[in-house]
Formats: sequence, C-alpha cells, structure tokens
Amino acid sequence: MNEKIISLRMERQCFVYKADESEYINLYRDMQPGQNVYWNGFGEPPTLSFRTDFNDIEFNRERQLKRELIKGRFSGGNLGWIVPEDMELFIGLYRKPLTKPTADQLTILELIETSGPFTIQQIKEETGLLVKQITPILHRLQEAFLIYEDQYDGEWDRGWYRFGEMFPEVNLNRYTRHEALKIVLQRFAYRLVWFDTAMAKSFYKLPEKEIKLAVSDLVAEGILVASDSGFMLKTDAELIENYEPKEMHFVYALHRNDFLYKSHEHILKDYAKRLTDGLEYDHEPLQYLLIDGEFHGASVGHFRNGPYDLNDIVCDLPNAEARKAEIVDAIQSVNYGKMPVRFMGALL
Repeated sequence: MNEKIISLRMERQCFVYKADESEYINLYRDMQPGQNVYWNGFGEPPTLSFRTDFNDIEFNRERQLKRELIKGRFSGGNLGWIVPEDMELFIGLYRKPLTKPTADQLTILELIETSGPFTIQQIKEETGLLVKQITPILHRLQEAFLIYEDQYDGEWDRGWYRFGEMFPEVNLNRYTRHEALKIVLQRFAYRLVWFDTAMAKSFYKLPEKEIKLAVSDLVAEGILVASDSGFMLKTDAELIENYEPKEMHFVYALHRNDFLYKSHEHILKDYAKRLTDGLEYDHEPLQYLLIDGEFHGASVGHFRNGPYDLNDIVCDLPNAEARKAEIVDAIQSVNYGKMPVRFMGALL
C-alpha cells in the first residue's frame, strides 16, 4: 500500500503521536462500537490499545460510571460501547425490530415494562423460566432496543430496564440505516484514510450491498472519491498530495477486537492460515503483529482463561530475525510477561 496512506493512517489511529484525553474522545467516537480485549477482557471497559499516553481502560471505566459510555448489541449482535449522543445513529445501523415475538419474549418484556428493572435472577423467580432460556430472550429484546442493560461497573448482577425509561428522548426512527451508514463511513474513512467496502463490511458486520449504496451516494455528493479499488475522503485525496510520510519504527501485538484487526479481519484470517499451514501444534491466532504500520505476523497457540499457550510467533518480515527481540517483547507485553515457546518455528 502507498507509503503515504500507511503513515497518515497510523497518525490518525494515534500510533505515531499518542492521543491525549481530548483527542481520545474523538478517536473513540470514530471507531465505535468500542470493545474490550478479545477473550480475556470479560467485564472490563473497552480499550483502544497502544494509542494513548494514559491508561484508557481506567479512563473508560470512569466514563462507564458516569454513563458517558453505554452498552448495547451492535455489529453482528456483539456487545459494544458507544457514547450516548450517538445512540440514535447506532439504532439506525443495528436495530432488529421484534416483528414476531414469542410468548416468553412478551412475558419478559411486559414484566420489565410494568415492574422493572429486574436482574436475571429476579426474572427467573418471577417467570419460572431457566437462566438459559431468559438470557437469549434478553439479548433479542436488547437488539430491538426495547430494553437496556445498565452496566456501569464491573458487577455481574445488572438491572434490565425498559429502554424508554433510560432514554426517554431517543427517537428509534431518527435515522434509516442508509442515513446512518453515510455518517459512520465518513468517520471510518477518516481514521483509515483509504478503505474498500469489504473492510467496512468486516468492521460493521452489515451487508456489503448496503455499504456500496451508501458509498455511492457519498461519492456522488463529492465527499468520497474513488482511489485504486477503494475510496478516500476528497479532502484526504487532496491533503496526501503534499504529505510527507513519518518515520515509523514500532511493533504492537493487537488483540482480535481491535479496530484495525476488525476492519481487516476478512484478509487476516486467510493470511494467518497461510503463515501457519502445516504446523503440528495448536496455532490459533492470538494477537496480530502491527509492525511499522502494516500487519506482518501473529502470535499463535491456544486461548485459555489466564495466560494463553503461546506456541509460536509467525512472521513474514524479510528481516524478522533482526527484529526478533522487539517482536518477542511486544508479544510478552500483552501476555503478562510470558515467553513464547518458539519464534518462526525455532525453540526459544
């Protein structure tokens, strides 16, 4: 990829110059919905790893307590955190109306609407339903934005409220999905500099056909311009003409909920398969190596609660051996100091 695009992308992602709290708020907004660390971040606040000069997990913990970050089910039904002022926007993107409710769904919805809030345990006592029956119903009602799970701290026993009680001013029909897509795609373009519709589909988990329609409108309106096989903001296409790429020298191990990973997931899954083809030990990708602005490998092994099995580091850098210490350090830093077993197949 164009050296200028990679450099500007890394600047916009705050890998080159770390974000302070003010810039972070804008960065977070553009990369919503935020998620916690893949696999081992259960109950933890969301994070944009390596992009700040402060502890953003603690910063976001405070924002959760003040309800400046709110929880919902968004891309692909996954949990995520958004700023409340964007609630109508994300409802436009992701709401799944409850068109054919089941008897149990209606029972739980009526219970919460008339007498809520309730915890799952209280719903069990009131209805006689099992937790394993209740949980998917709550998730479905959550996707319809009929109820809201008020998770403002790390506790597990959380109340479920009628959505309108928590957000009386929110209009569920403020944006169509097309209108909402046109807004978030401009943010997506700004932080990635260059993107294609497959990347947007990968991140937002929405049909590519709909993304293409929104992009087409933005091109017609002169906001986006075609660039190679993708798109850029028109303002960036002009800016990049005289842009001087920054010198970059860094290695970061990104988890699988990271914004950059999620927007390249469709590519990185196949990429990891090629790098691990034929390995006889467990080689599921645990973290992906972002080296000087591009993906160049992964730590592979097996996910566990607690430290993962770090069976190998696979890498396609031509000078991987020269940067071995940096790469190993980057992997250790996100794995509680644990040393990988191998580097490119050789025992460490």
